[in-house]
Amino acid sequence: MGTREDIARAITEGAEAGARGDRPTACPYGAENLLRTAWIRGYARARPLAEQDRAE
Repeated sequence: MGTREDIARAITEGAEAGARGDRPTACPYGAENLLRTAWIRGYARARPLAEQDRAE
């Protein structure tokens, strides 16, 4: 498992990717890497749900 700094960096990288509109497959961490979960968490926070897009 990564250190706290690694986890925070992965979350930030995921959020930046989500804000840019990158595809979720752009995650640089492999399926076996626990930082992948952190990256996806950040990505999910930055990307609105499809339902939210339609409601606005």
